Amino acid sequence: MSRHRQPAKRQNRHRRPRLVYAGAGTALAAAIAGGLLYTGGVEGAQATPLAAEGTGLARALAAADRAVRGGREGVREGGGEDFVRTSVTAWAGNLYYTAYRRTYHGLPVAGGDAVVLADGKGAVRDLAAAPAPVIDVGTTAKVPATAALATARRQLPAVDTATAPDLTVFLKKDKARLAWHTRVAGRSSKNAPSVLDTYVDALTGKVLRAAQKVAQEEDTGYHNGPVTIDTDATSMTDPAHPGFQCGNQSGRDFTGTAPWGNGRPNNLRTACVDIMYAAQQEHAMLKEWFGYNGQNGEGSMVPAQAGLDEVNAFYDGSRTIFGHNQNSTMQLTTIDVVAHEYGHEIFDKTPGSTGDSPENGGMNESTGDIFGALTEAYANNSVDTPDYTVGEMADMTGDGKPIRYMYDPSQAGDPNCYPELRPDTEVHSGAGPQNHWFYLLAEGSEPGGGKPGSPICAGGPASVTGVGIKKAGKIFLGALLSKTSSWDHLAARKATLTSAQNTYGGAECAAVKAAWDAVGVPAQPGETECKDIPSPAPSAARIN
Repeated sequence: MSRHRQPAKRQNRHRRPRLVYAGAGTALAAAIAGGLLYTGGVEGAQATPLAAEGTGLARALAAADRAVRGGREGVREGGGEDFVRTSVTAWAGNLYYTAYRRTYHGLPVAGGDAVVLADGKGAVRDLAAAPAPVIDVGTTAKVPATAALATARRQLPAVDTATAPDLTVFLKKDKARLAWHTRVAGRSSKNAPSVLDTYVDALTGKVLRAAQKVAQEEDTGYHNGPVTIDTDATSMTDPAHPGFQCGNQSGRDFTGTAPWGNGRPNNLRTACVDIMYAAQQEHAMLKEWFGYNGQNGEGSMVPAQAGLDEVNAFYDGSRTIFGHNQNSTMQLTTIDVVAHEYGHEIFDKTPGSTGDSPENGGMNESTGDIFGALTEAYANNSVDTPDYTVGEMADMTGDGKPIRYMYDPSQAGDPNCYPELRPDTEVHSGAGPQNHWFYLLAEGSEPGGGKPGSPICAGGPASVTGVGIKKAGKIFLGALLSKTSSWDHLAARKATLTSAQNTYGGAECAAVKAAWDAVGVPAQPGETECKDIPSPAPSAARIN
């Protein structure tokens, strides 16, 4: 692995620190390094290299298994149904998040997933579950897979690739349907990049859902000055993070020798320097601040491509792609833009994936903004300084303003308050309420020190006191680890309260509650009660 210092126009002395598994014990670190992941039906679950008998992890997994099989809090299981563990994540204070996917006679179920938070003593602290009706469907398709694939491909006017259909049980509201699931990639009717998660009824051939997976951010980017990045000696491939590389639109990484960039705003190798710097900073932030194992939870992130000839940047589930600004004078590679796109990967790879609730898209965009702000704070770059605006170094519309303001979304015409959301709210505007909540939790309504004040919505508290961006980020990430496919603002309120109480204690939990009250997200039945408890030492790692 080579660590290369890259030239650019602006000055920045920040160097990327080396990474460690923060707080992970020897066995846990070995498990992470070994890439182990427990999967399989819970019935007959047994000790694995990750869960030796008598350990805290084994007790937590046993408790989680009992919870999903015992019908707790709406996690019901009918005939032919089972639950499969999909991930286990160690958290602070001897806590473990265990995610489950539902199956039906061996077929995957889209929806009805669950996440259990349990401690090393074998006590269940929380359980989150997506609603699921009783499943009573046949498992033999009348519509051939080839016909379903043809239907799925017709959902886009131009198709590049399509996956082979998988027979699945699709849950929608109070009904279960046998369906063919495929992912179709191409261009939309507006000639925009598109990846559709498509479900075709296996009995009638009708399209049940065609959900957009491309998370886009239109913005412009600036270079970060001389920075340190990790690459191979002869290519822009990161040997420390398998799968992460940067190249042009062909998908191939750039080859040659360092220095890679020349500091010119439209040089694509320079753009890749900016992309790799920001993505590696985000990866380092996740590990060193939260103990989390990278954007995908498994130690790496998707590859990147520079040079898209559009005013756009996006994540499509398998890569990030970056274009140019409105005037084609530079590439879209600021820290917050890059970290935003890789923030979509975090949202996608945590339990529940991107889900299908009406509020999910806006919350996904907000997640990108939050991780953009967190990465800027961690990098503390002297050129792209930390703040709570999005694309603040861009001039997308020619007025020199950011495209979003986390502390006051209304400055960009976005809703500040949850009651202002509508079913047709555009997804980037839909980021407003959660962005506003995060700023209030991190900084408060009147933070001082040159930081902007933040308004409080009608019916909210008189003021909110922040807990700091690191604590706010860890609380938010802890909540994402209990995300299900039905994720919305109400579920996020409950999950962040649970995360704050179990990770830190009553004061931080109360701050979370005040921040949600301040943006108009109401209290929910069964939400965590904030109590004063000793704060555990931070430690977290994804078990793979």
